[in-house]
Amino acid sequence: MEKASLFLPLVILLIQCLPIVPVTVSTTTPKVEVHENSDAVLSCDFRTEKEQNPRIEWKKKGTDVSFVYYEGHFRGAFAGRARIKGATVTLQRVTQKDAGEYRCEITAPHDTITLGETNITLEVLVPPHTPSCEIPSSALTGSVVQLRCRDQQSIPPATYSWYKDDKPLTPSRMANATYHLNPITGILEFKTVARGDTGQYSCLASNKVGPPKMCEAKHMKIEDVNMAGVVAAVVVICLVIAICGFGGYYAHRNGYFSSESVCPLSLSVHEAYNMSGSLLENIICTHFLLLSVSTLLFISISRTQRKVRVVSLNPLTIIPNTVKTP
Repeated sequence: MEKASLFLPLVILLIQCLPIVPVTVSTTTPKVEVHENSDAVLSCDFRTEKEQNPRIEWKKKGTDVSFVYYEGHFRGAFAGRARIKGATVTLQRVTQKDAGEYRCEITAPHDTITLGETNITLEVLVPPHTPSCEIPSSALTGSVVQLRCRDQQSIPPATYSWYKDDKPLTPSRMANATYHLNPITGILEFKTVARGDTGQYSCLASNKVGPPKMCEAKHMKIEDVNMAGVVAAVVVICLVIAICGFGGYYAHRNGYFSSESVCPLSLSVHEAYNMSGSLLENIICTHFLLLSVSTLLFISISRTQRKVRVVSLNPLTIIPNTVKTP
């Protein structure tokens, strides 16, 4: 009896000296990846020191922290499509809006440490969508041409591959390659495009979550610069300038430019040099008109890529300010 009476206090003392574990919270899956429109299980396990009925809360972290589960009910967009067992939550039919970081909080008021928490990241995987493709219909030989392909909805981000006439274009690392393909950005760039690059182009987006998607093929035609047309246009410009110059000279010699006529552009010259009615003023006015005609023709030629545009000009009519009477 004496030994038993001595042993019992020792047992009680040892129990009191054992370390007490306060509330602890953990998860078996800190990162959860699920496909869109499937269910996501966010696990949360806890242990308490004394508390038998701890408070369980789930929150979603974003720009603002919002409640997912609070006071025994699911809140907001999760009401009616989520369930809880213990502290583990299952979200049903998740979408991209559900992706983000979640926090499980366990509050045990009677424990030494009253609050414990764990974080879980949810990533919703989205299969590729049909990418948008920017493919020019035509280009000139020797120019730099870019073809663009982009799918902004797939998660993780899609990688891209290009096809010409239903045959894949492989990324080339050679220094003398005529094109450069970036599978991350989806840009296919021709440094100096040639006629041999003419064909049907399409782009394929893939991310291993779902089946790849391809945009509709478009035809790109590469044409040579029409040098004969450019030369012909330059000749026409020179002829127009020569004819207008001869006409202005003839009109001046026959008195169609009166001493009172003033060209709007040369008014500052008239005021600065006091040369009203002089030959210099009329020449400046005529040259301004010729320069305007030449500029219009040059703009029309430079803006076209395949054919030289023919511009029809109305005959230049000179109306004198004064009429001489016989």
